[in-house]
Amino acid sequence: MGTATARANANIAFIKYWGNQNDQLRLPVNPSISMNLGGLYAETTVTWDGALNTDSFALNGKEESGGGLERVSTHLDVLRARLGFATRARVESANNFPTGAGIASSAAAFAALSVAGAAAAGAQLSERELTTIARLGSGSASRSVPTGFVEWYAADTHEGSFAQSMGAPEYWDIVDVIAVVSKKHKDVGSSAGHKSANTSDLQGARVAGAGERFAICRQAILDRDFATFAQVVEHDSNLMHAVMMTSRPPLFYWLPPTLAIMEAVRQWRAEGLRVCYTLDAGPNVHCICVREDAQRVSDRLRASSDVLDVLVASPGAGAQVTTVSIP
Repeated sequence: MGTATARANANIAFIKYWGNQNDQLRLPVNPSISMNLGGLYAETTVTWDGALNTDSFALNGKEESGGGLERVSTHLDVLRARLGFATRARVESANNFPTGAGIASSAAAFAALSVAGAAAAGAQLSERELTTIARLGSGSASRSVPTGFVEWYAADTHEGSFAQSMGAPEYWDIVDVIAVVSKKHKDVGSSAGHKSANTSDLQGARVAGAGERFAICRQAILDRDFATFAQVVEHDSNLMHAVMMTSRPPLFYWLPPTLAIMEAVRQWRAEGLRVCYTLDAGPNVHCICVREDAQRVSDRLRASSDVLDVLVASPGAGAQVTTVSIP
């Protein structure tokens, strides 16, 4: 049928997604807000080929089998069902940042897979529908489809839980300075963590207050109010990790350097730097700051012997098709 390549950025959630009201459809228990990370992307090529008997998948140049291939093939089934054909596909994907380390590699990958798969079939799907399709592969992938600052709505139907942009990348000049303290693939993935969220005694309270935090964060972004933004972003991140740590069995994603950086960021803010922290399901710390303070934050992180690398990302664009060829 055709071949297409798409690129999608990772995203960092300011108001977190953790836990589903429907695991199969990945319908979140609360709305979330994120920012696409410009320059940290997955690039995925999908080739629909009638001569293939099975799907194949290569990640970062390595052929995948088992769970990785199964997850991709299951998502291709979603596209096949939506587009009305049974053709198998060859998928090749690569990330330019650590995979499975709390930098939303699955979000970028499934956003790119969804967009490339539809384009390779010649389908003209709306951005809204593409966010719902991407969500079925990885919940937060829905947020990597639209551009810039993105809000993702909780709903009890597939069509109702979609993501859309609330601001272009240039709307607010903030930067994510990521302190990489581990490049190891996490032992327990986010999909498993979402399923165990309700075993925490704290999840109910986290979800009950999520709507209010969502509204505060959304308005802070619209107002470019960093002080309010910093308080709600750190609080929401702490709540999510408290749920993780009190789930059964508990999930401990933090490492000793993680906590040290979190404490340092709060001290730097007290000293006048406009910076706050947030973490996804991993040990690496996202230090969100205004651009004027980004270099000082980066320099301080690089001075730590515990920091393996520092990645810097400005607000990024949505998922985009880069090449397409349909015979």
